[in-house]
Amino acid sequence: MRESKKVSESFTEQQYLIRPTHINHYGRLFGGQLLKWIDELAGIVAIRHSGETVTTAAIDNLQFKAPAYAGQMIVLQGSVTYVGRSSMEIRVDTYAEAMDGTREMINRAYVEMVAINCKGQPVEVPDLRIESPAQQQEYEAAAKRKALRKQRRQEGF
Repeated sequence: MRESKKVSESFTEQQYLIRPTHINHYGRLFGGQLLKWIDELAGIVAIRHSGETVTTAAIDNLQFKAPAYAGQMIVLQGSVTYVGRSSMEIRVDTYAEAMDGTREMINRAYVEMVAINCKGQPVEVPDLRIESPAQQQEYEAAAKRKALRKQRRQEGF
């Protein structure tokens, strides 16, 4: 039986101050900048879980719920929701934090990462140890998303 790790072992939180270079022509956080930060955080979570080099396989279910503006802080929180043989799904929740510390969720994304060796071939990762009903529910939803991603690939998307 392969090793397993808890969700909490790879949980990662990162903060960024929104600067003028991160703003689009509408005065809001540029979506591409947020996508970059999401991908970076998902990679860190996946590396912490797998102990391996990782690559991004898919980013889906990217939902922009509210804008963010210069001077606010962006807080990203990432955790593993599902593990296959070499793939991991990472959920990244993004919050805009005001000066008084209040947070508003502005985005949720699911990122599929794959652990690879030095030749770029997939390698096995530790299993995910589920410790709560909420984690079990997230795991089951992630399994459905994985099946949908596989189906879309087969359909040429």
